[in-house]
Amino acid sequence: MEDAETSRFQSDEARKNNKVGEHTLGIGGERLVIAAGPCMLESPELGAKVAGELSRACKERGFGYIFKASFDKANRTSIKSERGPGLEKGLEWLSEIKRAAGVPILTDIHEPSQASRVAEVADMLQIPAFLCRQTDLLMEASRTGRPINVKKAQFLAPEDMASVVEKCVESGAAGVVLCERGTSFGYHRLVVDYRSIVLMRNIGVPVMFDATHSVQNPGGLGGVSGGDRRFVLPLVRAALAVGVDSVFMEVHPKPDEAKSDGPNMVPLHAVGALLDQIGVFDKLSRETGFAGLDWL
Repeated sequence: MEDAETSRFQSDEARKNNKVGEHTLGIGGERLVIAAGPCMLESPELGAKVAGELSRACKERGFGYIFKASFDKANRTSIKSERGPGLEKGLEWLSEIKRAAGVPILTDIHEPSQASRVAEVADMLQIPAFLCRQTDLLMEASRTGRPINVKKAQFLAPEDMASVVEKCVESGAAGVVLCERGTSFGYHRLVVDYRSIVLMRNIGVPVMFDATHSVQNPGGLGGVSGGDRRFVLPLVRAALAVGVDSVFMEVHPKPDEAKSDGPNMVPLHAVGALLDQIGVFDKLSRETGFAGLDWL
């Protein structure tokens, strides 16, 4: 990507105010921020349990923590798949989890009309990958005063996300984060191109790495998506070596019984060991500095 194409986004305007609860998510921030939780909201009790345990585990290791779960999985493979509690009940549950665990909240929206309502509860709004080019959705999310996490579509080149950032910034976004979650590689298969992290950071905004959706096999089990959680650790180690500002992962006490994305979710009992590995590679990356495109 030519420098001229990205220079207009290399300003504080594009990256400022990524304040999520008590955490600041910015390029080269003081500490890594973990965004994690069940894929779908299944109950406030389950959410509070996961949020509490993850919050403690992250705090022990010096990471920031944001609870993530979806109130509506509007892009499930099959019409017969469970979607979650919906907007009103989902926001009630998220509010309960926020109070019980004392953590900031990240959740996704699918329609422009949801933005302002969800922003009353969520500390950060997420735009799903399939919807990252939807101008009205990006604009309404940006106008809420909440920072926006935009997932890069599986079909987009990383440099094309510059136009997504432009839409958000010109709509008054309080902050923009771009999330790498894998790229389509034929049918039912994703790969991670780690150049994507460098190119999206070069746009001038923080980058989050989605460690669990990157191991997904979209639609790979017929009526539902498959995945292979064994690859979460190798992929996240590589992303941290390149240099990221946040790690996203979906976590469940019993992934094989989860109502959405079970095959690629991390079991809650394994999170501590995973966070230990994340800490080692994040420390190395921060000590050596981000290897951008200007090293030659």
